[in-house]
Amino acid sequence: MPLHQGPDASAPRHERRLALNPFFGEADPIGGMTDAPPRHQLPDGPLPPMSAYQIVHDELMLDGNSRLNLATFVTTWMEPQAGVLMSECRDKNMIDKDEYPRTAELERRCVAMLAHLWNAPDPTTAVGCSTTGSSEACMLAGMALKRRWAKRNADRYAGGARPNLVMGVNVQVCWDKFCNFWEVEPRLVPMEGDRFHLDAESAAALCDENTIGVVAVLGSTFDGSYEPVAEICAALDALQERTGLDIPVHVDGASGAMIAPFLDEDLVWDFRLPRVSSINTSGHKYGLVYPGVGWALWRSPAELPEDLVFRVNYLGGDMPTFALNFSRPGAQVVAQYYTFLRLGRDGYRVVQQTTRDVARGLAERIEAMGDFRLLTRGNQLPVFAFTTASDVTSFDVFDVSRRLRERGWLVPAYTFPANREDLSVLRVVCRNGFSADLAELFVEDLKRLLPELRRQSHPFTHDKGAATSFHH
Repeated sequence: MPLHQGPDASAPRHERRLALNPFFGEADPIGGMTDAPPRHQLPDGPLPPMSAYQIVHDELMLDGNSRLNLATFVTTWMEPQAGVLMSECRDKNMIDKDEYPRTAELERRCVAMLAHLWNAPDPTTAVGCSTTGSSEACMLAGMALKRRWAKRNADRYAGGARPNLVMGVNVQVCWDKFCNFWEVEPRLVPMEGDRFHLDAESAAALCDENTIGVVAVLGSTFDGSYEPVAEICAALDALQERTGLDIPVHVDGASGAMIAPFLDEDLVWDFRLPRVSSINTSGHKYGLVYPGVGWALWRSPAELPEDLVFRVNYLGGDMPTFALNFSRPGAQVVAQYYTFLRLGRDGYRVVQQTTRDVARGLAERIEAMGDFRLLTRGNQLPVFAFTTASDVTSFDVFDVSRRLRERGWLVPAYTFPANREDLSVLRVVCRNGFSADLAELFVEDLKRLLPELRRQSHPFTHDKGAATSFHH
């Protein structure tokens, strides 16, 4: 009997098929591409994997370079080891806590670390969860505020009382969405003069018996400035003494909640203030993780209504979950834990201080050019806004933004909201990975284009509404 025997050629064809997933190899290795695949419907048949890759890769080359994007707050650089971990976890569904118990445990540890970082009265009882970003975290915080108000005012709410939320006009658009989706009246404090965010007196003045809370932003996206959280809380304390109204505060710390604990340790803005009931942050901003991960925390279980919490079995125990999203990868949560573990407090302090130093140095050099006036200097968030000097008439901020884009730099130009629609600015966001060397290259490119801008007879922007590049 032969040692080796070939396949039985008489076996039926379906029994002789190679049992491979079609993705394991090229479906048609000798087929040439005579026709481009359709863009807006499924092609009739498969493509070789390298062909499909190259088509997508080539189109994406026309995107901007994320490292030169000075518009986004989102992390654009992480260590290779973080990328490896994320690749290993991208197939784990974050919602399946009983199936991926260690990923769930890392999420729990991150919540505990943030509770300590933000000075929760008892970090062991503070509750929180990961989200896809600060927008979802804000929605959750807003829902908790509304539900608590509705329970306290059940008769009035049933009788048609409309809840409201007090905040500055500078809040991120997710708060407008929250008010729209959950039928809450937004009470927006406009900008006035050189005040570009919410102030304590204006916040308290808009509160009444239907106010579910006040949103204080630790780091405005418009100019990088902190809102005075402690002053707002003090004004609401005084309001309670006068009227009995007990208005909670939510701190939208999308960016600043991962800056202030390390660089502004004497600034009291967090759970040390009894009126602060909840805080959110973006792990994928100054939390130093690729998008998308955010975090929402409440001072204690009392601030999070129990009927908003869903419970799942976790290793035979009880795991509360409170999120709008369900299926999402665990990779970003794992990357957040890696970054917390990797840097620690001292590491975060050094990274954030370096980023602030780059922002402040860059702001000073732009001011020294003489063509621009700084609104902020990067000494709170590593972010600053500037506009053209009063004597500059040949170009505007939109011309500068357009010309910088020719060199690969993405710098947003936009008009401020009510009551400062007359003010148009440029904003620079400095992040980890935007080094002093890159800042030097940015200054050189800005200096290079200024002589041409100065020779213009007038700004080329006709429609500022269409020209604005600020959408977040």
